[in-house]
Amino acid sequence: MQYRQLGKSDLHISEISYGCMSLGSDDADNARLVHQAIDGGINFFDTADLYDHGQNEISLGKALQGRRTNVLIASKAGNQWRPDGSGWDWNPRRDYILSCVEESLRRLQTDYIDLYQLHGGTLEDPTDETISAFETLRQQGKIRYYGISSIRPNVIRTFVERSNIVSVMMQYSLLDRRPEESCFPLLEQHNIGVLARGAVAKGLLIGKTPAPYLDYNEADVTKAAAAIQRLSTAGRSAAATALRYVLQQPAVTSAVVGMRTAQQVEEALEAARATPLTATEIQQLQQVLPANLYEQHR
Repeated sequence: MQYRQLGKSDLHISEISYGCMSLGSDDADNARLVHQAIDGGINFFDTADLYDHGQNEISLGKALQGRRTNVLIASKAGNQWRPDGSGWDWNPRRDYILSCVEESLRRLQTDYIDLYQLHGGTLEDPTDETISAFETLRQQGKIRYYGISSIRPNVIRTFVERSNIVSVMMQYSLLDRRPEESCFPLLEQHNIGVLARGAVAKGLLIGKTPAPYLDYNEADVTKAAAAIQRLSTAGRSAAATALRYVLQQPAVTSAVVGMRTAQQVEEALEAARATPLTATEIQQLQQVLPANLYEQHR
């Protein structure tokens, strides 16, 4: 497993990290998966208070008991569940974020969160108020660093200009190259790390029945999956090829992977050990389809 520094922080995270939203409701099963990942070299675990009404954080906290000093925990805030449980509303207010972290710390059974992220964002948000909350939490030692989880370039740009974020979590894959247009260059320039989710495009790049994805039709998706397969060998599976494509991007620090089974954990670990793509292979993949643009998905 290779480890990369996350932006201008002093966090060194595994290039394959664990997207904990994929964990189920059985704490014992979750612990086995988390321990398998840790034993394989994964040290970064991403959750959120939104996932399963906080139960995801609780289960992760239980799994990490006795191993906390060897891992990095990331969580998120900003989505407030309605009292009746019918859904959630966006709430980036300072007081709400300050209260959220207390609950996340309790559920995770830890004194601090390594990376605390705003779980979304709009241009109508009270951004300075939001930033103030994260800065206060840093000063209090309840979080070490903060970032945002967003695919909106204008929101990302606002936080780059006005805050001390060290990371941005965003969707990125061969079927979603939008970040290349306006986000990656900006984030590289400011030494802000990218946590890339969705590297296998909901499984469409690794064998799932083709279906339209963003502005690509079924035929386009089929071509992309076939290209991934052509570059896959005995030493590099389709999943590994898709993940290595994401990890070759200089702006990307880690690929956040959802893993529901022991086999999926092992496949992710195999991707970490797989041979990186050559410049020629990267070019071959990028020539399969025209890159999609943010302008089409504002």
